[in-house]
Formats: sequence, structure tokens, C-alpha cells
Amino acid sequence: MPPAVGSESVQQRISDLESHLEQENPILLNAVQGFRRLDSVAYEMNLLETNKSFASQIPWWPLISILGTFSAGKSTFINSYLGQEIQRTGNQAVDDRFTVVVYSPEEKSHALPGVSLDSDPRFPFYQMSREIERVAGGEGKRIDAYLQLKTCRSERLRGKILIDSPGFDADAQRTAILSLTNHMIDLSDLVLVFFDARHPEPGAMRDTLKHLVGDTMVRSDSSKFLYILNQMDSAAREDNPEDVVAAWLRSLGEVGLTTGRFYTIYNRDVSTPITDPARRKRFEEKRDRDLADIDQRMDQVEIERAYRIIATLRKTATALNDETIPLLSQSVSRWRTRTLLADGAIFAGLAFLFLFWSITAGHWQGLHYQPGWLKYFEEVGINWGLEGLEAGMILLLIAAHFGVRKLMVVAMLPGIKKKAQAAKMPGDPAAAFVRNTRSWRPLLTGKPLGCNQWSEGRIAKVLHDCEAYVQSLNERFTNPKGIKDPATVLKAQAGEQAEGASKA
Repeated sequence: MPPAVGSESVQQRISDLESHLEQENPILLNAVQGFRRLDSVAYEMNLLETNKSFASQIPWWPLISILGTFSAGKSTFINSYLGQEIQRTGNQAVDDRFTVVVYSPEEKSHALPGVSLDSDPRFPFYQMSREIERVAGGEGKRIDAYLQLKTCRSERLRGKILIDSPGFDADAQRTAILSLTNHMIDLSDLVLVFFDARHPEPGAMRDTLKHLVGDTMVRSDSSKFLYILNQMDSAAREDNPEDVVAAWLRSLGEVGLTTGRFYTIYNRDVSTPITDPARRKRFEEKRDRDLADIDQRMDQVEIERAYRIIATLRKTATALNDETIPLLSQSVSRWRTRTLLADGAIFAGLAFLFLFWSITAGHWQGLHYQPGWLKYFEEVGINWGLEGLEAGMILLLIAAHFGVRKLMVVAMLPGIKKKAQAAKMPGDPAAAFVRNTRSWRPLLTGKPLGCNQWSEGRIAKVLHDCEAYVQSLNERFTNPKGIKDPATVLKAQAGEQAEGASKA
């Protein structure tokens, strides 16, 4: 049985991604093929529309996202990191759009409209106008008001993408902005979350903090979040600036921050002078250590990206196998059981009412049903008889059966959607459930369409291959044997593979 495939446009996008990753890292090419296997299972089970793919979780380049509150110094940090004035800075909300910053060999920087991102599958936010339209009707056509693409000639940007987000204020955000923020976080390989140390009352920002960090503790990729208390030079003028840091740590802990690194920095070029020499030295040393750590994480994001993609593949396969498919199977089985029970109850109810009415009306002569209305039909020349009555009853039961099927679907569908959304399951079990309960679908089996040993085997293969992919990455970035010459390392690996092949 050949695996199911998606639409031609989806297959072309995946092929382009494979060609790109083959040059970057062949191991990631294998990972894309793993996503293809999961796609084929999801297509056969109607869990995924043919114009979608699980491989869309893989961006073309490593992504670093910058989140934070208004005037937290995000744009100043980006400009300092790139060595160019790419983003506008100020104490107010100077930019209310998501800005994707990419490398360009041209010296002159360009700002391109949001449609440049919405229509190019190589960049994040591809086809986000549809998502914006879904969550905020009428806003999808205003994509340029939400997104922009900027180019920059900076060697630190080569091979990666930076995303600057608008200042976050949970009380004033539109639904579309929140949706874009969540999408950006999910795609990113590294997320820098900035807070403003000049606001010493973090408790007043509880709603903002809750959205920015509240869900981190339940994420499998929580290590990609770095929390940065910026502009500490202002707090350094206080008698006890450490109290400011302690207050932020307490507030972050109250909203669930139990993972991720917490840094305290300020920008050297625009800092407020710290007059006390001892305090200045202490803060400068802490700032330099933290900035060096942040720079290192940003510079090695390509390595983290490789592992993250494999982890995403394994997570998708595991969730598909352990959550999505079981939910669909249980729902279809429960729907079948409820429909059959309802059919039985309706049949029994109709039979009881018929017997009660016919006995009361005196239609029975012993065990023979001889109603008076049969004679009436014969007198007026209508040859209907008991056969006609039986046919009518059968048609009534058939109509009741299909009505019950639809009623059970309507009753169960909200619960399926709620469970799938709460667990962020891959695929769409609710849509698959609807397709499995259509009128042509018989009740002889309680298993969903496409759920068989073949699909189970393909998911199992993906999970098994993930271990080999991680091992290959480890071999690429580590050297447990202590061989100094990389060529010798490769030669040794080739020898081991040849030896294994000969034994096989």
C-alpha cells in the first residue's frame, strides 16, 4: 500500500526544504523524511488536510525571537548585537509590528511589507494572513500592519533570522497579536524575553508576566527561553538594586517560571553612569558575564536548532501515537457504542408504544395481529397490508438511525475539540472524527479509517530513527574517543560502518 501524499504545492515546498537542508546538514534532511512518514499516516486517517504538513514546524534557518514589555530595550539590544541601527528605539511603543530581520549582502538596509513574509514559505509567518483572519475576522487583509521584513548586512546575522516583536501588554493586545506571538515562540530555536528594570513593581504586570512565562514550565523546549532584566544601570542607582532583581524573581516564580536562565544586563552605549566605583565594577562584571553567555547562546543556535528539530519530530510522532490517534479511536468507538445503544432504545421504545396502542385498540386476536384498519383499506381499494406497515416501520427506523448518528456527532464534537486543543495535539482529531462518522461509514467496526498495523509501523520507525539521528548529531559535535584530527575521526567512523556492513 503506497503512502498517502499531500497536495502538489505542499510536496514542492517540502522538496525545496530538503534541498536546502541537504546543504546545511544531511541529518536534518533525514528528519524531514520522517515528517513525510508522519504526514502519510495523518493523510490516510484524515487527521491532516492535504494542503498541510507536519514539516512546516521546520523553519529554513535558525530563528531567534525577541519578546518583552514596552520600552524594555529589545530594539536597542538588537541594534547593539548587529552593530547597526536597524530598529527604532525609544521609551514609547515605536513599532507595533513583528519585524523579521534577515541577512543581505547589500550595504543598504531595506524594509519590505508583510506580504513578503506571508507569501514566502522560506520565512516564518508564511500564510499567517489566514490565521489572522481566522482569529480576527477582517484583519487578514491588513497583513502589512502586523508584519515586516528587514534586511541587514551583519556577519552575526548570517545563517540565522532575528524576530523582533511589538511591546507586549496583555491587557491591550488583540487576539491576532497573541496568535502571532504563540506561533513565533513555537517556531523559534531561542527566545529572549526582556523586562524593564526601571519598573520596580513587577507585581503590577502580573497578566503580562503570566502570558510571557506562565506556560514555559510545561513546555518540552523550556531550555530555549532566556529571561533578561534589562537596563539594570537605572536600578544600580538605588541603595539596594539587588532588591529589584529579587522582586522580579519572586514575581516570575509566582507565574510559574521554574526553568530557563535569568540575566541582568544593560547596554554599554546608552547606560546611565554609575558613580560608586565598587558598585559600577560589580554591575559591569555581572553585565559582561551575562552578555557573553547570551551571545554564546545566540551564536550556537544552529547546533541547538538541529537537536530541536529531531526533538520536534520525536514529540510529534509520540503525541500522534499516544494522544491524537487514541483520542480519535476512543471517540469513534464511543460514538459507535452510543449510536447502537440509542438505536436499540428507539427500537424498543417504538415497539413498546406500538404494542401498547395495538393492544389497547384491540387489534390482537390471540397471537395474530388483525387490526380493523386493514379492512378499511381493503374496502376503499388500497392494497397496503402488513407488508406496507413493515416497510414503513423500517424506513422510520432508518431515518431515526441516521438522525441519531448526527446527534451523537454534534454532542461529542465539542469535547473532542477541547481535549485536542488543551493538549495541543498534532493533527485534527475532530475533523477526522467527523469524516469517520459520515452517513456512508458503516458501524461494523469501531476503528478509524487508516488506523492499522501499517500506520503503527511507520510511526514506530520514525521514533526508532530519531535515536539514530541524535547519535549522528552527537558524533558530529562531540569526540568521545579523543581523536584530535577531524579527518581521522571521519576515517574511523567510515571504518566502523564498513566493519558493521561486513558483519551484516
